[in-house]
Amino acid sequence: MEKIKLGPQTLLFPMPAVLVGSKVNGIANFMTAAWCCIASHKPPALSVAIRESRFTMKGIEENGSFSINVPSASLVKKVDFCGIYSGKKKDKSKIFQVDYGVLKTAPLIQECPVNLECKVIHSIKLGSHTLIVGEIIETYINDNCLTDGNADAEKIDPLVYSPGTIQYQRLGEVIGRAFHIGKE
Repeated sequence: MEKIKLGPQTLLFPMPAVLVGSKVNGIANFMTAAWCCIASHKPPALSVAIRESRFTMKGIEENGSFSINVPSASLVKKVDFCGIYSGKKKDKSKIFQVDYGVLKTAPLIQECPVNLECKVIHSIKLGSHTLIVGEIIETYINDNCLTDGNADAEKIDPLVYSPGTIQYQRLGEVIGRAFHIGKE
């Protein structure tokens, strides 16, 4: 099979479609982001790339904290809405039932099955985006999304973004057990 050159692109699959929460001027605000990933196991940390112009960034800078809310696929319309409209022009604080955890400054979306409450530990300007690295201070998960005390991706039903086709999708079938199938 022949390879086609596409030039430098951000094609990495799957990309989680998450809602980044921050408190801006005392009000909860959320934006959709797909450029989010785990950055460290100890301390537990993640990173998210955000344009400096985003309204949510103002809250992250104000408070030094943010949340990553992992929506289920059933929330796709609200997730897309939060990616289309800026908090500068639309109040997104009433779209979801909002709660706060231990930090008190990172809004958590109750409708999302998983919430990660983060404290900013690094901020790196990388051109079009700033990479925010946050230490995960607390993780919240719906009890019905656990199997034997562990997070279950099928029960969470996370929304993923496909950058190539510009579509939201669900995770697919299980094809093997990690750290096991390679031993066969």
